[in-house]
Amino acid sequence: MIELPEALAMAQQINETVLNKKILNVTAAHTPHKFAWFYGDPQNYNRLLSGKKIGKAAGYGSMIEIQVEDSIILLHEGLGMRYHSENEEKPKKHQLLIEFEDATAISVSVQMYAGIGCFKAGELDNKYYKLAKDKPSPLSDEFDKDYFDSLVNAPDVQKLSIKAFLATEQRIPGLGNGVLQDILYNAKAHPKKKVRDLSKEDKDNIFSSVKSTLAEMTFQGGRDTEKDLFGCLGGYKTKLSKNTSGNTCELCSGIIVKENYMGGSIYFCTGCQLL
Repeated sequence: MIELPEALAMAQQINETVLNKKILNVTAAHTPHKFAWFYGDPQNYNRLLSGKKIGKAAGYGSMIEIQVEDSIILLHEGLGMRYHSENEEKPKKHQLLIEFEDATAISVSVQMYAGIGCFKAGELDNKYYKLAKDKPSPLSDEFDKDYFDSLVNAPDVQKLSIKAFLATEQRIPGLGNGVLQDILYNAKAHPKKKVRDLSKEDKDNIFSSVKSTLAEMTFQGGRDTEKDLFGCLGGYKTKLSKNTSGNTCELCSGIIVKENYMGGSIYFCTGCQLL
């Protein structure tokens, strides 16, 4: 699942790989997928994009925005995006295939659920797209302690668990259930603990961990549970994930446990993260 570190890493790879390449052909919705959501009519994508040059890509929250002259390509959530060289066979199944004049291509395949969009710049009226672009990134100076305190001290979040507070409603765009696990592990906070029960020290630790953990994940090109534009796993070694479930904690010798919670999985250390 693409979250902030992966969105930023893949946007950078797009800029380094296909910037200014001219689009020859676009195929959208080739392979039906019931959890693929398209912004705009996918049958119009080729008309909107063919003959135009790829512009700058940027990551906003869990979204990758690619400028294509007067149009935008938008990709987000549970998808795999791959670059294909001129001699590489293109995948037979995909939800989006962008072919360039030099015979290279980018393919997009939905893995869980994902949004794919192509539209004229300024046309998309989508709440989460606007939030991702308008809210301060946790990697920016604008996302400071005062800003975080305004979120965590809001009356409407006090009954929520820390997981619900941090990873839902796009309060912090790009911070989802994946990156949440290591953020809370580094802050020594249990994901089920209620926001109202957090001490000032707890809140300070969570704020610091949001900033530092996301920065480290981004610097290392995303997590080792997700693949980049070239099919390689990210360089950040997750501490709490499917890769470490059942392992012994390196800090306290507790056990890393996986549980189902709020329709998804949570991981926590039985010694470091006490409820």
